[in-house]
Amino acid sequence: MNGELSRALAESLQRGEDDPDVRGGILTGNGRAFCAGADLKERARTGDGGGAAGSTVQAFIDAPSQTPFYKRHAGKPMIAAVNGYCLAGGMELALTCEIRIASTGASFGLPEIVRGFFPGAGGPQRLPRMIPQALAMEMILTGDPIDAETALRAGLVSHVVPDDELLPAAKRLAARIAGHAPLAVRAVKELALSAQDMTLEQSLRFGSALRWIIGQTEDAKEGPRAFAERRDPNYEGR
Repeated sequence: MNGELSRALAESLQRGEDDPDVRGGILTGNGRAFCAGADLKERARTGDGGGAAGSTVQAFIDAPSQTPFYKRHAGKPMIAAVNGYCLAGGMELALTCEIRIASTGASFGLPEIVRGFFPGAGGPQRLPRMIPQALAMEMILTGDPIDAETALRAGLVSHVVPDDELLPAAKRLAARIAGHAPLAVRAVKELALSAQDMTLEQSLRFGSALRWIIGQTEDAKEGPRAFAERRDPNYEGR
């Protein structure tokens, strides 16, 4: 994960978010790893201490006004199809996705502490919210990775599949989600994630408001109508 890749990733995610024909996305690695983290050679060469925009005031001022992947608030659901190493920044990238599935050979870790620093893209904040705290803290403080089966037992991933089944399985899952009413999908995703920082009473109130809003859409009328007419619904996102 070097500067060039980070910028290209942010641009790609934004294109998907802005395209009305895109209802979600899949992130996966091209090769034997999902992502092994930051380019340490680039870090050593530039002396970047891990700041989001560089190691100098000038670098910060000159940095493009582009939201990094770990601060994005994407409305469309994302699936991480984790093949091979998913470490450091790669692990943090996977944690930004709503759903993670893994190949049998995948491994997950936050090894930054071994190199004298610690994860800076949300790993220490997100991981303890997703898996048991004891396991999360062990991963953060030791830098030791876990394998795919351990990730499955901990709830970090929802499925573990053979290597050659990973992308087909991710595409089937994405197609299943994309077949639903897109506005309802985005709203229920927002509700589920926002509820983590709300009291139950607050989240129920927020959920009632969102459900009323979605109930005014054409898709919310199309679903029951299709059921009554015994046909597949035609959701158009309006």
